[in-house]
Amino acid sequence: MEFAIKTSKREEIVDITKEVEKIVDRASDEDSKACLVYVPHATCSVIVNENYDKTVCDDILAFLKKQIPSGIWKHDKVDDNADAHIKASIIGPSQIIPVQDGKLQLGRWQGIALAEFDGPRERKVIVNII
Repeated sequence: MEFAIKTSKREEIVDITKEVEKIVDRASDEDSKACLVYVPHATCSVIVNENYDKTVCDDILAFLKKQIPSGIWKHDKVDDNADAHIKASIIGPSQIIPVQDGKLQLGRWQGIALAEFDGPRERKVIVNII
C-alpha cells in the first residue's frame, strides 16, 4: 500500500505516523510482525524519532545542514541538490517497525516521519506489512 505526501519547504520533517497506522490497522493480521516504510526517492528519507517536540526535528535538520552544506559538491553543477542526495543516503530510505496485535510498537515519544531534503515535492511512501 502507499500514500502521497506533499512537502512545502526545501528541507522539512513531516510526521507520517497516522497515515502508516491507518494502513497497519487495515492490513495487519495476527501473523503480522513488522511494517516496512519506504520512500522510492533519492533526496528524502524515513526516520523514527521523537514527534512530540518539534524542536527535535529542527535540530536534526540544523545538524545535517551544518555537516553537509549545499553548493560545494560536484553534483551541484548538474542540478544543485547534492547535499540532499548525501543527507538522504546517510539517513536512508526506509525503516522497519515491529507490529504486535495489529499495532505499531513505537516508543512513547516516537513517530515516523518523512525527511525532505529537496522540496517542495510530492513524495510517495510505500508501506508493506510483513
